Amino acid sequence: MMLLMIAIIGAGPSGLAAARNLQRAGPAWEGFELADDVGGLWNIDAPRSTVYESAHLISSRTTTEFTEFPMRDSVADYPSHRELYAYFRDFADHFDLRRGFRFGTEVTRVVPTSPTDQGGEPGRWSVTAAGPDGERTRTYDGVIIANGTLSEPNVPRLPGSFDGEVLHTSAYKRAQQLAGKRVLIVGAGNSGCDIAVDAVHHAAAVDISVRRGYHFVPTYVFGKPADTLNQGRPLPARLKQAIDSRILKLFTGDPTRYGFPKPDHKIYESHPIVNSMILYHLGHGDLSVRPDIERLDGDGVRFVDGSRAPYDVVVLATGYRLHYPFVDPAHLNWDGRGGAPDLYLNIFGAPGLYVLGMIEASGIGWQGRYEQAELVASYLVAREQDPAAAAAFEERMRGPRPDLSGGYRYLGLDRMAYYVNKDAYRSTVRQEISALRTGSSQR
Repeated sequence: MMLLMIAIIGAGPSGLAAARNLQRAGPAWEGFELADDVGGLWNIDAPRSTVYESAHLISSRTTTEFTEFPMRDSVADYPSHRELYAYFRDFADHFDLRRGFRFGTEVTRVVPTSPTDQGGEPGRWSVTAAGPDGERTRTYDGVIIANGTLSEPNVPRLPGSFDGEVLHTSAYKRAQQLAGKRVLIVGAGNSGCDIAVDAVHHAAAVDISVRRGYHFVPTYVFGKPADTLNQGRPLPARLKQAIDSRILKLFTGDPTRYGFPKPDHKIYESHPIVNSMILYHLGHGDLSVRPDIERLDGDGVRFVDGSRAPYDVVVLATGYRLHYPFVDPAHLNWDGRGGAPDLYLNIFGAPGLYVLGMIEASGIGWQGRYEQAELVASYLVAREQDPAAAAAFEERMRGPRPDLSGGYRYLGLDRMAYYVNKDAYRSTVRQEISALRTGSSQR
């Protein structure tokens, strides 16, 4: 019997994956969740949920679900947040995970028990959490941070002043908030495009301001979810880009015809927009594309091309930033500002500190996060039962980093700092799991 006790922060998809894999592997665990139930951001009533009423998965259910717990056949190809919340509750019930979490509880501090250079045991952490039973501090043999990547708004400073309302997409819940108003959406990521499509049915006018061009992917190609095609042996990056860009253009056309700038990158070098409805509405004159903002200007906005338009609401679809306020960023090899922590496989920080879910990749799904959790659990078991395998893994962590790009040249943006290629990433993680379990010193 293993005597380890691990803390898990968060009960969303990654936190549930952590709990399930520790349950399978043997280490005991205790979880902390700010909301009153599992589901993370997909629980729309959770305190830090940023989903909106019209939110659906932008990947299909079969490429996103946990392999050991498929979604029901009755679930839509692109499930709504309600279906996903039900799925995570079912997952937690099926594997009896709820009783391991303290709900309504916020972790406020995670610190090493004592420095190793002062005789402290490496990998042990003190966790302070406040909840219904008051504040409590306890020591754990490791901490898994799984609090998500989409809860802390990235709010840019826009020059000038605005007489109307400025809100981030994190504060947007339903289209009625925009009813009868002249709306400018800043940013054309997937949330920005979703909200633009919502708004055309309620707002008086809708514009979308963009800084760069995008590649658009339809939800269906040849009658099937687009991300279910080519699920066999991965194609080389350049070949896949060449083939897919031609096929997708047949379905979406050329976005520059609708006013979008020409993309400054090839497809899959930034996250594509899975929303062809915005092109439909642009083609029907329901909204317009505007260039980047120069400044806010009283009752309107002035753009970099010198044009100006009046607005009542500016919606910032400017994404999110990583947020781990309870731990010193230095323990994550991070300065706490732009980009992302520099972690081995986007997981391993200081000894005993692990981050799950800090990956973005087209098609990686929750199974990719599950395999992250499986790797952490395998490492914890090896530390106890096969120290040589654990030591070999730790040596690899100190060595050259594996190439997780899959041959793609991702844009050098903060939001792309933890972007990986799903095939390269999952292959590397699986190799490490195998090496830890077989005791191999070779990857």
